[in-house]
Amino acid sequence: MRALEGMSVLITGGGSGIGEGAAKHFVSKGAKVTITGRREEPLQQAVEIIGPNAAYVAGDVTISDDRVRMVEAAVEHGKGLDVLISNAGNIYRCDVEDYDEDQLLGLFHSNVVGGMMLLKESIHHLKESKGCALFVGSVHTQRAFPNASPYAATKGALETLTGVLAAELGKYDVRVGCVRPGGVITEINVRAGLSTADEARERLEGMGNMHALGRIGTVEEVAEAFEYLATAEWATGNVLTIDGGLGLGVTQE
Repeated sequence: MRALEGMSVLITGGGSGIGEGAAKHFVSKGAKVTITGRREEPLQQAVEIIGPNAAYVAGDVTISDDRVRMVEAAVEHGKGLDVLISNAGNIYRCDVEDYDEDQLLGLFHSNVVGGMMLLKESIHHLKESKGCALFVGSVHTQRAFPNASPYAATKGALETLTGVLAAELGKYDVRVGCVRPGGVITEINVRAGLSTADEARERLEGMGNMHALGRIGTVEEVAEAFEYLATAEWATGNVLTIDGGLGLGVTQE
């Protein structure tokens, strides 16, 4: 396995939740991490906490010029690019009868197309470093939750892309992987206006008994999965499930 020490890592959606947790974890292992997100304040706060081996650039993965700036910032900060973690995303919930085409297209742009185009922007550097690109899937592709079809569809797309891109990029020694988390507290529902922070936490913690291990997970546990895929040199095309058994469909008494 490769060591994270000295690696240059770009993490989108790095100002909170899983992205911030991954940034802290990678820096603790000696990597130089650049985080991105649309809101500057949480990025700045995260970097202040993580320390000088972390840097940030505010931007939107759906905007071409912003993607260019993200990659340039990571290459400058880390003297190259070894790992791209495409974590930025949004959520949209509704009944089938309430589908809105513009919202569906916007969701696919932020959750799928933006990450694909960022990989395009990064691929030259990843070929040079023989690096890897990692996506973030979801237990929504394994366990059906009503009203979540738009979000689940985007995550299904990312999990499928993982295999196709791994097959395409293997000849360049560029690896592609995906982490599929279960219940972990993030800000995604709050940012989408679906709940308050307290409501989101209460709802998620109430799902603990739906996990075979009887509890929700932590961002640190998801970060460990990213670390494995980033450093395991013979791992590509993998969708690594880290969900505490939520996808198994059991419920603890």
